[in-house]
Amino acid sequence: MPSKLNAYSLCAVMLAALLQCASGAPFENSPTDSPAGDPSGDDGEIEASTDQLRNNLQRAIDITKALQTEFKDEFQGQVDYESLKSYQVSSLPEGNPRCNFNKEPCLHRLVRGLLTYTALLKYVEKEYPGSTIPSLATRSSCLITEIAKKMRAPGQVIALTSSQDEQQLSHFDSLDSFHRKMTAHAILYHFHYFLVDISRLIEKAEKPR
Repeated sequence: MPSKLNAYSLCAVMLAALLQCASGAPFENSPTDSPAGDPSGDDGEIEASTDQLRNNLQRAIDITKALQTEFKDEFQGQVDYESLKSYQVSSLPEGNPRCNFNKEPCLHRLVRGLLTYTALLKYVEKEYPGSTIPSLATRSSCLITEIAKKMRAPGQVIALTSSQDEQQLSHFDSLDSFHRKMTAHAILYHFHYFLVDISRLIEKAEKPR
């Protein structure tokens, strides 16, 4: 069972993300059951939340697409973009999350992945200051908040502490200039497809059966 410190850490991340998002909706840890027949408007709130999730997800994907162009402009064909797929980067979340978006374990898995990528984006921003990475990190934080709203128990997700965060990034410091840049772009490559996978999971979950 996660410690109170970990639960508070995750809540702090979610609160910060909520303040950065434009939704203006209050964050709730768990849904409130309404008596049968009570027109509470919960369905409308769920629909609005999903729309906001899709909006931030698409904007994040658009940013990562633009960064693909920046990679090609930077390396001028000397390095193939698709080679980033096999470039080894430690600490990356498992790709292709095949799970049901309507199920609690799936939501927890996606939030853990987004938390990891949000931490890794700090390294990318350090390597490419002045880029659009802060905007991408903001979108990632918004996605964490919006997916967590759909959880029954968001506090069970263990967020990285600041020391764990720093330790996760410290092993990149020994790389030379070329491999530091390749590592940064590889993180963005895999993050793009992680976001695309989330989009597919949402579409699959909403298909009528």
